Amino acid sequence: MLLTSRRLRAALLATSAATLVAAALPPPVPLGIGDPLFPHLGNPGYDVTAYDIALTYSGSNTKPLDAVTKIDAQTTERLDRINLDFTNGTVSSVEVNGRPAEFSKAGEDLVVEPETTVARNTRLRITVHHTSDPSGSADAGGWVRTADGLAMANQADAARRVFPSNDHPADKAYFTFRITAPKELTAVANGLPTARTANGDTTTWAYRTKHPMATELAQVSIGRSAVLARTGPGGLPVRDVIPAADRKTLEPWLKRTPAHLEWMEKRVGRYPFETYGVLIADATTGYELETQTLSLFERSLFTNSAFPEWYVDSIMVHELAHQWFGNSVSPRTWSDLWLNEGHATWYEAMYAEETSGQPGRSLQERMHEAYTYSDQWRADGGPPAAPKPPSPGQKISLFRPVVYDGSALVLYALRQTIGTSAFEQLERAWVREYRDGTATTADFIALATRISGRDLSKFFQEWLYAKRTPAMPGHADWRSTAATTPRTR
Repeated sequence: MLLTSRRLRAALLATSAATLVAAALPPPVPLGIGDPLFPHLGNPGYDVTAYDIALTYSGSNTKPLDAVTKIDAQTTERLDRINLDFTNGTVSSVEVNGRPAEFSKAGEDLVVEPETTVARNTRLRITVHHTSDPSGSADAGGWVRTADGLAMANQADAARRVFPSNDHPADKAYFTFRITAPKELTAVANGLPTARTANGDTTTWAYRTKHPMATELAQVSIGRSAVLARTGPGGLPVRDVIPAADRKTLEPWLKRTPAHLEWMEKRVGRYPFETYGVLIADATTGYELETQTLSLFERSLFTNSAFPEWYVDSIMVHELAHQWFGNSVSPRTWSDLWLNEGHATWYEAMYAEETSGQPGRSLQERMHEAYTYSDQWRADGGPPAAPKPPSPGQKISLFRPVVYDGSALVLYALRQTIGTSAFEQLERAWVREYRDGTATTADFIALATRISGRDLSKFFQEWLYAKRTPAMPGHADWRSTAATTPRTR
């Protein structure tokens, strides 16, 4: 059959349209890397190497900040779309390798569709122009509104509430922050300062990390702050960031940090980063947080006389210990959280034993008390290395007693089993061999087995995964009950 030219053109257009429909991508969906506890966290197909985050703060901590986030990455597979974790902000435009890209939301993902498919093993630069909204529930994390500005608390998955990212500790990257704020305010961030530029009524502050960092550990603080400098072991720069009006009140606590650093270095080796310090925020969070190089603390911890001196001191050491355990060596999955909190609690308890001078504060006494409640903790939250998922919509509820004292108890049992010398070798080797990286529970088991020269498979299976707490080596008289725990954090 012979068609006229008009009919032929119409037929060709119809065929082309049908082909385009058939080739269209399916609707965007939220993705994840398959974390056992948080399956939609993180995103497959690329590895982030660096973030460059520019934030403009108006002076009001209730208004969204203007922001530009640049992400450098390397693709690990062919990508028609690129998923980023992002919520609580408005996106105005996205570019991929300098070209405009389409974007949409799917759940808590920002789904970017570049002009053309991105090949595997290709460098990628994603630029997102967006706002960063500090409004919302403080319990959700992300921005924390302080009395004079803002700070960040992104654990476990709240970095996505501040900037687009691959929000999972398995994908660590270098960070650069550029914060523009009214000139009467001070802005600080992770790492070391690289620039400070006056722009009339505003100042732009720039910071860069020298080591890779998980998104959950990012920190930016903006407020009427004093930045106090001192020197730690080996000339380490120590900077503390506090409400300027509280300088005299807080100095007796701040000056303890160099000694805390020395104490930790004697036990696990050199501090792993370029700087350290304490960020004290005039805010109520209900927790302290080990943001990398600049740990976040509530002001009330240091000003409430109800907290004994030894307790405050040991909590400072807890967050410092995380710089090695959790920050330098990050968990590959959130089920490996016990390695972070168990170790930080272990050194917190050791420090309290050595310095508190308080009866009943020995490490053994604390572990005995923990053993008493351990079966209940396991029933409530699961065993240390196989925790139950957090309550819906409350990911921070993952931080249960079993991952603190319940996990320090595993380390106590391990030391009882392999001896103090092998245990101390293990601790040093762990933070040395996995520095600036991620590691799993299986990695820890393998290293403990290698260093001790013993088959520890049965020990770890029982202590990390069993529903009931095993017998404590060297303490056959210890018993665990189903009593309600008196201690939660």
